Amino acid sequence: MRAESAGAFEPNCPSRTVLDHVMSKWGVLVLVALTDGTARWGALRRNVEGISDKMLASTLRTLEADGLVERTAYPEVPPRVEYALTPMGEQLMERMMPLMQWVLANADAMVGAGRAQPASAS
Repeated sequence: MRAESAGAFEPNCPSRTVLDHVMSKWGVLVLVALTDGTARWGALRRNVEGISDKMLASTLRTLEADGLVERTAYPEVPPRVEYALTPMGEQLMERMMPLMQWVLANADAMVGAGRAQPASAS
């Protein structure tokens, strides 16, 4: 496997930046929330519980800059903005959803009740 992904192990490989954006805690959850279709800010904020406004804005900007999310602003009063996966974002999520299903199926066994939780960094 390493031979097939040799470039990913180089310090300046762009894949490291993409992985950082896509596989971040909030990046993954925002992308998963958008797999159900176009969503407005408020819907994303409700669906991705625990994300702050600042982090949601930052995550959406990053994913938009990466070409994974499209932002559409409508010239209305009040303003309406919608977010959707781009075709590249849809391709990514076709591959990522099986991983998410595996994570959900195994998360309790890995970090569930009764297992010691690592101390959170403050």
